[in-house]
Amino acid sequence: MGKDKRTKKFAQVKRLLSLKDSRLKPKDRIKRKKKRTANPENISQRELPQASSAMYFNYNTQLGPPFHIIVDTNFINFSIKNKLDIVTSMMDCLYAKCIPYITDCVMAELEKLGRKYRVALKIAKDSRFHQLTCIHKGTYADDCIVRRVTESKCYIVATNDKDLKKRIRKIPGVPIMYIAQHRYSIERLPDAYGAPKV
Repeated sequence: MGKDKRTKKFAQVKRLLSLKDSRLKPKDRIKRKKKRTANPENISQRELPQASSAMYFNYNTQLGPPFHIIVDTNFINFSIKNKLDIVTSMMDCLYAKCIPYITDCVMAELEKLGRKYRVALKIAKDSRFHQLTCIHKGTYADDCIVRRVTESKCYIVATNDKDLKKRIRKIPGVPIMYIAQHRYSIERLPDAYGAPKV
């Protein structure tokens, strides 16, 4: 007495009763909702952040020589480790005049780091670096830089911090300068002829 061999039936659909079937009780019948026609007076408006007038065909028109570059704490430290002069290396990368800017938050971060980073603090206090005053509370430099870059898109951000890079990539039209292969490189800036192709 062997087993009865039956082929499997694939894609069987469970049979359902129609809503109009006489066997269903009136309370079991689900009434379908009627589609409402859109009233032009009640149309909801989406609020999107206003696009910058500097962004023209996804290309930032405010960027141009002389370039304004906001420098982050770890960018200065990596420049010292790689023995790079910040201003001249920026000019070698962009083939144009560069004005490095340091916010008060970055200066406060460097002062908090102590004696180990006194060379970085000395470089940051150089007369070639322009100081940007901060109005907000707290001394978290990443938030300060992101806020400043979203307000005015005339800056390039110089950083090696992965988290800060990730946040800045979400803001359209802001190039990022970083250190790669012992020299400065830049991403999201098509006119940077001096930057190495990585």
